[in-house]
Amino acid sequence: MPDQLNLLGKRVLITHSDTFMGPTLCEVFAEHGATVIPSTATLIGEDEPAAIFAAAGHVDILLANLSIPAPNTPAIEASEEEWRETFAALVDPLPRLFRVALPPMIERQAGKILVMGSASALRGMKRASTYSAARGAQLAYVQSVGAEMAAHNIQINAIAQNFVDNPTYFPADVQSNPRFQERLKREVPLGRLVSAREDAEFAAYLCSAQANCFVGQVFPVCGGWVQR
Repeated sequence: MPDQLNLLGKRVLITHSDTFMGPTLCEVFAEHGATVIPSTATLIGEDEPAAIFAAAGHVDILLANLSIPAPNTPAIEASEEEWRETFAALVDPLPRLFRVALPPMIERQAGKILVMGSASALRGMKRASTYSAARGAQLAYVQSVGAEMAAHNIQINAIAQNFVDNPTYFPADVQSNPRFQERLKREVPLGRLVSAREDAEFAAYLCSAQANCFVGQVFPVCGGWVQR
């Protein structure tokens, strides 16, 4: 069992563990020796974060893995309901999770939080204004709170990903479409999807002691897509 990332015995809470990057994150962190605490709570309810932490007990690392099907609406047609529902799913859970996770970490002067975000916040995309705005809010929140918590030896960072293999945004039927494969070669310098394991291994590194120098940072994982 790999232990080079210093995760042996660490208790890791992974939200939305059955969607987006959840399954692979659970697998990779367990391989690195962590005790994985998976949660499938929707986190829409205001009291859900407190409930999942109460059930989890001690948590060394929080992986805020949040996802919804991305709306594909022109900006002038995006409804109030779409905006509210997108922010309720992707943004509102973060301060609730942080308010529960951070006090024990501050008391211990140790802890890590990693948000699995999206590179859609880093590069303009047509018909993605609502989704990109919510993902951008996630990243701004991480940067601010990450700077605030650095003095407490708590590292808070985010992965901003796109074109990473996962069943939520790139299911098998999308990947098998020749037009999608052409798009990959045209838009992504890497020329392929980043594998789920590549992404999860990087997440494990950011949650290890080897990455203690990173605070409030956003790391694009997208095969070079944001640089184009």
